[in-house]
Amino acid sequence: MNLSNLKPAEGSVKHSKRVGRGAGSGKGGTATRGNKGAKARSGYHQKVGFEGGQMPLYRRLPKFGFKNINRIEYVGINLDTLNKLAEEKNITDFNVEVLSQNGLISAKDRIKILGRGELSKTINVTAHAFSAKAQKAIEEKGGAATVIEK
Repeated sequence: MNLSNLKPAEGSVKHSKRVGRGAGSGKGGTATRGNKGAKARSGYHQKVGFEGGQMPLYRRLPKFGFKNINRIEYVGINLDTLNKLAEEKNITDFNVEVLSQNGLISAKDRIKILGRGELSKTINVTAHAFSAKAQKAIEEKGGAATVIEK
């Protein structure tokens, strides 16, 4: 065996049928596309959702709602999560960098601190927004809740 006589295994390569090569080929004339109509033409493309002329589903269903383009999306982080981090890693100052290093957010996320859970340590938090309950809980423990202006 050498490079000049390498061949694929017997039966592993199937050659495609050459269509439209005359009546004698068995696949000539219409080239297996049937007779006339859009589907027989080259470049035919059916619209997504086309249901054979029946009113498509996306047109049968009513429109509703809207997307507010001015909405500001926040990633919510609860007090119990901050408390767990403070106890395990002995962190007292939380900001965007610290939270992204610990895998809670990505660097460009906007943060909102939410009020679920209790604090056992005094912590200082810098975030884009705070819920009233979270801000009250942080300040009652002697910490600071600083809002980032953006």
